[in-house]
Amino acid sequence: MPINKKEPSQKKDLVLCEDGSYTLFSHDFDEPYHSTKDGALHESLEKHVKPSLSLKSHKDQLTILDICFGLGYNTFATLYYIKKHKLTTKIHILSPEFDEALLHSLSSFNFPSEFDSIQHIIKEVSQNLYYEDAQFKIEILLGDARQSIPKIKEKIDIVYQDAFSPAHNPLLWTKEWFSDVRALCKEDAILTTYSSAAAIRLGLYENGFYIFIHRAELMRYSTVASLEILEGFEYIDMELKKVRNPTAKSMKDVDYL
Repeated sequence: MPINKKEPSQKKDLVLCEDGSYTLFSHDFDEPYHSTKDGALHESLEKHVKPSLSLKSHKDQLTILDICFGLGYNTFATLYYIKKHKLTTKIHILSPEFDEALLHSLSSFNFPSEFDSIQHIIKEVSQNLYYEDAQFKIEILLGDARQSIPKIKEKIDIVYQDAFSPAHNPLLWTKEWFSDVRALCKEDAILTTYSSAAAIRLGLYENGFYIFIHRAELMRYSTVASLEILEGFEYIDMELKKVRNPTAKSMKDVDYL
């Protein structure tokens, strides 16, 4: 079930985001890697890293599935945040990515100054698609995410669901995709995503996730999904949503294959 039917284009445009960080515009998917309004760094921290670690940093070890690696902002922002706050949590990040040339270009990408202290990690990931020290382990799963995800043996604590948008990369947002992700999750796993679309929330809900709204300062609201009820997040009653919007449905593989 390949998502990418051709080699990724090397044509990508550098884009300045409103938070001062840079991202790229992908001509393969006809959209930027990050919201230019929310900002690459700000979006990674506020939509993924902060809500996830606020719920899970009490654990000694965390395994994170970062979908997909792209420019690496979610992974690198996680390391930056942990170092900044002197957390002792051990982190193992697994991340699929099909664009090998992009990965090898990251050592020269214009990342924000917040990443200066982890430049050696960025360089090693860029060169070897792997990094490991006493606290952090990063593994890039090169190739089609729909093929690599079912092969993962580790159980996941946190999922950063941050693929290109459902409109441009639908096979990473279907009910079947979330079934594959759910199969990897621990029973208290959480998933963060920028998407607030009913179809995406239904796909998660149909795989056993409870759905919550996440709000952050200077940020459009996003979604946190959890296999357990969460305190401190605004709960969405998906059964009530289905009654109020009976035509809403989750995305299915059959519609896009």
